[in-house]
This record gives sequence, structure tokens and C-alpha cells, in this order.
Amino acid sequence: MKQKELLVEARRQAGFTQKQMADYFGIPHRTYEDWEGEKRTATDYLVRLMIYKLEVEGLVKGLSAECAIKEDA
Repeated sequence: MKQKELLVEARRQAGFTQKQMADYFGIPHRTYEDWEGEKRTATDYLVRLMIYKLEVEGLVKGLSAECAIKEDA
């Protein structure tokens, strides 16, 4: 799963808007928006940590297995 798809799915499962997702993680809204818009790329470890936090807090399910983000995907 591409990084964009993973972030969008995590946000959808959590029921967040882009702004809410950015605020939840203390990330500037524009930065998060650029990640989903594929204008910028977050580091893999940061995305894995974000997914882990959402799963531990019960906001998303089954996405940690998708964290093997592939650049070519």
C-alpha cells in the first residue's frame, strides 16, 4: 500500500478530517495535506509510529501489516 493510501485509510478509519489528523499528531496541517497529496513524503518510521499509535488507541485496525511502504508501489 502506498503511503498516501495508508494515510487516507488510517484517517478514514479514525473518522478524522485532514486538519483533525494533523492536530492529533501535532503536525502542521499543510504538511499532512502535502503527504496525502503526494507533494511531500513522510519518513517510513514516522508513518509506522502514527499507525501504531492509532492502533494502540483503538482508532484503526489492521493497518500495521500495511506499513511495509514501497516506493515503487
